[in-house]
Amino acid sequence: MTDLPNLPDMYRIVVGVDPSGTAGDDSTDKANDIGIVIAGLGIDNIAYVLGDWTCNLSPNGWGRRVVEAYSRFTADRIVAERNFGGAMVEHVIRTVDPNAPVRLVTASRGKVARAEPVAALYEQGKVKHAAYMPLLEDEMCSMTTEGFVGGGSPNRVDALVWAINDLMLNRVFVRPLETGLPR
Repeated sequence: MTDLPNLPDMYRIVVGVDPSGTAGDDSTDKANDIGIVIAGLGIDNIAYVLGDWTCNLSPNGWGRRVVEAYSRFTADRIVAERNFGGAMVEHVIRTVDPNAPVRLVTASRGKVARAEPVAALYEQGKVKHAAYMPLLEDEMCSMTTEGFVGGGSPNRVDALVWAINDLMLNRVFVRPLETGLPR
């Protein structure tokens, strides 16, 4: 993992990805950013937002950036929204690293409804930021109960929501200490 001070050991680390439906910085259209947020679940049961690697690149560029974040943070998996491109999202990532563990998720509810459970975790002190991430935090401040009031799309927030959801709300692992199971 990168050098972030004073963090507990992590049970898991994931890279959340909110791909854009546009071509990226090498095109002539105004492309949305590709949200890439790294988060980990500490042994203290707190989720830590470890980095914001959001970019505005072509599919090849953002695919490389996702895999670089996965490697740099020694993540356990990549969680990517499939709504823009479906199988293409997984293909872009696997073109860079065929063995990268990718879990595709579908946005079936609106952004506010998806973000509310994560916002509740923040209110309970169960999510913390490991570093200052001004662009992510600005986007977070632009999310209201009425929707996103900032410019463009909240790609960083969406990637954050996917990562925290995977770590805290859709847990697929059992911790031996809580269940009495052998390690």
